[in-house]
Amino acid sequence: MSYSALMAHAGFLLAGTSSPGTNPPGTTASTAAEDDNGGSAVGAIVQLGILLLIPVGMYFLMIRPQRRRMREQQSLQKELGIGDEIVTNSGIYGFITGFENDDRVWVEIDDDVQIRIARAAIQGKTDTSIQGKTDSSKPATESTDRTTSS
Repeated sequence: MSYSALMAHAGFLLAGTSSPGTNPPGTTASTAAEDDNGGSAVGAIVQLGILLLIPVGMYFLMIRPQRRRMREQQSLQKELGIGDEIVTNSGIYGFITGFENDDRVWVEIDDDVQIRIARAAIQGKTDTSIQGKTDSSKPATESTDRTTSS
């Protein structure tokens, strides 16, 4: 059977009628259509179920985790205080020295160098206690003289 014949047959099945000349002997077009509708009703319910599951899956896989991350980011920005070491979205590290209105923060990035940034640009706090431990636990390196004698 060719592709065009299959598509024509599928069109008749979707329309609820049987294609001409395909009824078994002793049956009418109405009984063949009733058999086809019973099978296609189950298929339609399955397709409808799949179409309803896609948005539910998208909610649990995409929307809900994003909302959770937004809530965590907002709570972090609300609990910021003067003296906290932070990192911005652009990768600048510094200490908070003051607040201006509700949406601006003054950050000291070096001695006597302060910048004003948006509170929303703060990515997170950095933990200074870990840096102190790693600096003292570094092994002492020996300096080697790489001069060659000729």
